[in-house]
Amino acid sequence: MSDRMDINRLLLEMRTLKHQSTAFGGPGALAAKDRVGGAGQTNELQKVNGPRFGELMEQAVNKVNEVQQASSSMSEAYVRGDQNIDVTDVMIASQKAGVAFDAMVQVRNKLVEAYRDVMNMPI
Repeated sequence: MSDRMDINRLLLEMRTLKHQSTAFGGPGALAAKDRVGGAGQTNELQKVNGPRFGELMEQAVNKVNEVQQASSSMSEAYVRGDQNIDVTDVMIASQKAGVAFDAMVQVRNKLVEAYRDVMNMPI
């Protein structure tokens, strides 16, 4: 049952990040007419509030790092013989860390693929 609550917490965090990223079509994003070229485009783009893409990626990488460190510290505590740590909790934390890392690798792969696509576009 605790797994289900962790999934709900993860979904809540994902929804929060989605709402924070207004640059991708959220409530504070530019209208379509403002995004199309023009002399005032740079001024309009500077008015977009919210975190930048790099900041979002940094937060995601830091979150994955935190999950991996928590898993590592929990497994070390179990090996030391801490009576408060159960083997199932250690395995769940390990699986969470693995899933988070795999998801981050997939995001990285998609970014590299998108970069290659953009670089191969004809001018």
